[in-house]
Order: sequence, then C-alpha cells, then structure tokens
Amino acid sequence: MKKFLTMLMVASLFGLVACGESTEEVVAEEVVAEEVVAEEVVAEEEVVAEEEVVAEEVDAEEEVVAEEEAAH
Repeated sequence: MKKFLTMLMVASLFGLVACGESTEEVVAEEVVAEEVVAEEVVAEEEVVAEEEVVAEEVDAEEEVVAEEEAAH
C-alpha cells in the first residue's frame, strides 16, 4: 500500500508540473508584453512632444507680452 501511495504522489506531482504553461504560451505572453511596452513608449513620446509644443507656445506668448510691456 505504501508503494502505491508513493507512486500516486509521484504521478500527481508530474501531473501538476505538466499543467504549467507551454513554451508557445510563454512566447505569446512575452510578445504581448513587448507590444504593451512599445505602446507605452510611443504614448510617452507623444506626451513629451506635446509638452514641448506647449512650452514653445508659452515662450512665444511671454515674448509678445514682454514686447507689449516694453512698447508702453
């Protein structure tokens, strides 16, 4: 009976290990993760570019205000 229970436990452990993710699943998850990171990088670059445009607009407005104040 002891040998039978030992064999049953070993078979159960192999069964649990076999339930893990396959190589294809791991690769697919990595691809999805890389796509998400790439999207995040693009979004961050867009935000930085937009901030630069806004900063340039603010600088231009400050120059106009300074010129108007100097003219008065």
